[in-house]
Amino acid sequence: MKFHIITIFPETFDSYLKESIIGRAITKKLISVKFYNPRDFVKPSSNNLRPIDDRPYGGGPGMVMRADPMIKAIEKASKSCKKKPKIIIFSPSGKNFDTEYAKKMGKKDSQDIILICGRYEGIDARVQKIFKAESISVGDYVLTGGELPAMILIDSISRQIKGVLGKYESLEEERVSSSEVYTRPEVLEYKGKKHRVPKVLLSGDHKKIDAWKSKGRGL
Repeated sequence: MKFHIITIFPETFDSYLKESIIGRAITKKLISVKFYNPRDFVKPSSNNLRPIDDRPYGGGPGMVMRADPMIKAIEKASKSCKKKPKIIIFSPSGKNFDTEYAKKMGKKDSQDIILICGRYEGIDARVQKIFKAESISVGDYVLTGGELPAMILIDSISRQIKGVLGKYESLEEERVSSSEVYTRPEVLEYKGKKHRVPKVLLSGDHKKIDAWKSKGRGL
């Protein structure tokens, strides 16, 4: 699985992609992540700036990311793909991203996915129309950019790829689990009060334990 990230802030991904499960998946070459900065496709002005945005037609607050550098960045990413890539753009009004979507994408382990991270007041709408990019939302809220949603997709889709988590059973959505989990000590004392692990988890009766966990999930 290859992720191609279109962003003007590639450094925001550094610490997340280098650590833990995702970092190991990259090291094992189960996934790869490449970055394309639209600023690289803008000629520097007399004061050496590379403006990526401009005022919106029709008026309104804020600035809009220009289409031309975004298009060039996407084209470069597309050229490095062996197959036709899946192109995703993030928007609060887009299709809701969920585990089922991640599963579907995770099955395509040779897929190239281009994730377009907007900023400011958004991206010139012609970019989405030209590339027929799918609009995706990671929740009913607004963020300052598409970098966090991109990390969410990389994480959620990657864990569906064979070998990333080590064992299939590690997928929480595929096992009997509960929103409540416990470990040692069996009795935890805090401010004079004892907090105990539920007795059923100590019983050794796996049928009762699974029933307790299913109840905790609302099943």
